[in-house]
Amino acid sequence: MSDNRKYYYLKLKENYFDDDSIVLLESMQDGVLYSNILLKLYLKSLKHGGRLQLDEDIPYTAQMIATITRQQIGTVERALQIFLKLGLVEVLDSGTFYMSNIELLIGQSSTEAERKRAARLQNKALSAPRTNGGHLSDIRPPEIEIELEKEIEIKREIEKGRSARAYGRYQNVFLTDGELADLQASFPTVWGQYIEKLSEYMASTGKRYQSHAATIRRWADEDAKKAAPPTRNRDYSVKEDETV
Repeated sequence: MSDNRKYYYLKLKENYFDDDSIVLLESMQDGVLYSNILLKLYLKSLKHGGRLQLDEDIPYTAQMIATITRQQIGTVERALQIFLKLGLVEVLDSGTFYMSNIELLIGQSSTEAERKRAARLQNKALSAPRTNGGHLSDIRPPEIEIELEKEIEIKREIEKGRSARAYGRYQNVFLTDGELADLQASFPTVWGQYIEKLSEYMASTGKRYQSHAATIRRWADEDAKKAAPPTRNRDYSVKEDETV
């Protein structure tokens, strides 16, 4: 049976403790205690929308706050005065303490939702990208697959661009110094022509290749084979003279 009770949580940004108010708070004597009390008050106020209340009719007093935060009453009273000065806590017309920034920190969930989230995370770890019916699974929709492929391709181009230079009319043929030297040594008279050929081909068709040097070498080898003259099978066997 699923548990649909609501559970509330804080959404703290990674720079929460870098906020000016928190930095000033923790720089004070007993500031770490005040910071701890503040977080506990945020948590206690979540289910009441930021109001520090035991229930709908009973607001928390300083003594009650000291009890629930397990701090001395004097420490809590000083903390509340500082919170008021820093704008972290307000006092409503009803006399109820209100946590000023709670709208930026509040979240809501349930145990059922958490189980579903855990199941989704587990499914993402599965290696099978397709279902038995041959359709893409809903774990990773097609548009996400496309975006991932684009990101991988961009990262590959960036990594390659760090050590390679752009050549060709459209500056889209990337070769490292070593690859260029190998092409010049292997095809001393035509290497430049193949760079231009690849550059124009990719620009006109939109095709891309993982290794431009390997593509040029393959094209050059194929053209060399086509241009090579056909070999003739010659008969070098010695025939014996026929006798009359």
